[in-house]
Amino acid sequence: MTSALPLVAVGMLLLATGLIGFYGLRISRTTSDFFVASRTVQPVWNASAISGEYLSAGTFLGLSGLVLLSGAEAFWFPVGYAAGYLLVLLFVAGPLRRSGAYTIPDFVQARLDSLAARRVTSVLVLVIGWLYVVPQLHGAALVITTVAPVPPWVGSVGVAAVVSAVVAAGGMRSVTFVQAFQFWVKLTALAIPVVFLLVVLGGQDLALDPAQVFPPEAGPRSYDTYTTASLLLALLLGTIGLPHVLVRFYTSPDGVSARWTTVVVIGMISVFYMVSSTMGLVARVVAPDLAAPGVADTVALVLPARLVPGLGGELLSALVIAGAFAAFLGTSSGLVVSLAGVVSQDLFGGTVRSFRWSAVACTLVPLAFALVTIPQGLVTSVGTVFVFAASALSPTILLGVWWRRLTARGAIAGMVVGSALCAGALLVTSALGPGDGLARSLLAQPAAWTIPLATATTVVVSLRDRRGPQPRTDRFLRRLHVPERAPER
Repeated sequence: MTSALPLVAVGMLLLATGLIGFYGLRISRTTSDFFVASRTVQPVWNASAISGEYLSAGTFLGLSGLVLLSGAEAFWFPVGYAAGYLLVLLFVAGPLRRSGAYTIPDFVQARLDSLAARRVTSVLVLVIGWLYVVPQLHGAALVITTVAPVPPWVGSVGVAAVVSAVVAAGGMRSVTFVQAFQFWVKLTALAIPVVFLLVVLGGQDLALDPAQVFPPEAGPRSYDTYTTASLLLALLLGTIGLPHVLVRFYTSPDGVSARWTTVVVIGMISVFYMVSSTMGLVARVVAPDLAAPGVADTVALVLPARLVPGLGGELLSALVIAGAFAAFLGTSSGLVVSLAGVVSQDLFGGTVRSFRWSAVACTLVPLAFALVTIPQGLVTSVGTVFVFAASALSPTILLGVWWRRLTARGAIAGMVVGSALCAGALLVTSALGPGDGLARSLLAQPAAWTIPLATATTVVVSLRDRRGPQPRTDRFLRRLHVPERAPER
């Protein structure tokens, strides 16, 4: 792509992001502004921000590429991603907001009264966050090399610089404005090209074979039942363990507002998944030559110019590229602001100054990793993070909200076992490479056994802990579950 339009579009997006971030800086004054936007973000605005950070590179580019590669099998990913928020709505959104915490480690310490449990949670939050940032930086490198003859590191460094500047400048207040804006940029950047592509295809005489879009061998009956079930379990429970998702509920005014926010999020991301999946289905019909690993993730970038000739196609491609950078910026910003809050509070006392330095540090670590690693498929990279989050953190968070007998020793044991088993399985899979058979499936998709083992470990160790739950456990759980507008008895 030789036109300067994509670079102009990216430049305009970065400028708008900087201006919005500067506006957030002007109204960010207190520590609460930086950590939780003073808990004043209303449901629609908060839902836009959550959707802006949740719809990452893996969704914007990777989902259409995966649909191109795998057909109907790829639809399990958007189903799992969207349904994960239903579990958040039912089980954790309201209680987490009522806890009064700033971060997930805050919640764990308040629930268990244990500094050790907080430390373990903080380490896992950092690992999950950094693993999630890396695919965003890989995606930026992929896009920049597609649109301009520059080294891949330019895209990664550019996104990292903007993200660290916005987060450090205005904290959660600035990031909320930026992410809400970027969600609508992303949705527009895919929806308009998809509409144009469907109009163009509708005017052509295509001998369309339905089996080309939905091959019979890609139907649900042909799936490896274990792999599918394990993947869905990871995607459903993984959302509960993502720190940048949960921290946004702390910005809601109350528990009721947090629940309404989740309802709106489900609608927003469902619409986006439909648009992104449609792009992949169109590609299966008109661009089967792009169905190759490492190339399929670029389908949303190159398809508009291929089907719409002239300036119109170039404008649509530039719009998609701007949306892709919005995806990298939105998700990375949410991750860095949640990680900076953890590092600042755990190591430096939770001051505004320490938050800003922590934001820079939490951007540099994944940037260094992204620069020395080879990008994998964007959807599968993000899916790996969901598996790890579901195994390491989700059992402790769910049991912390709903089970009074949870103890600090049980939580620590469960988090260590879940994270160690999951990391070991994924590392062995990476070392062995692709393969078939039940053993490979168990290692490649370990959620179906790592999550139950982590949960069982947490429960057994808690029950055998002679110290039992903290004396104030009942009072804390009452705070989590009694609605704000209902009188306590």
